[in-house]
Amino acid sequence: KVGKIAGCLVTEGTIKKGKKIRLLRDNVVVHSGDLETLKRHTEEAKEVNQGMECGISIKDYNDIQENDIIECFNIESTPRKLEEKPNQ
Repeated sequence: KVGKIAGCLVTEGTIKKGKKIRLLRDNVVVHSGDLETLKRHTEEAKEVNQGMECGISIKDYNDIQENDIIECFNIESTPRKLEEKPNQ
């Protein structure tokens, strides 16, 4: 039903449900997309902290292999600002 679930260890930071992810294989981005499920001990989790193990499945992607690295990131949008230059 769910597809492929990767058993993972969070080595740095926090992984949060609903965030964007990048899958790296040999330091090359293989896939970029959405985190579909995040599980901790067979139960759904909202976030998993550094040093903890979890299960991750990626939306519309099943080619997860051993030693792949999954990075979790946020996309933030900041409005542009006009700045006046001082007279020279």
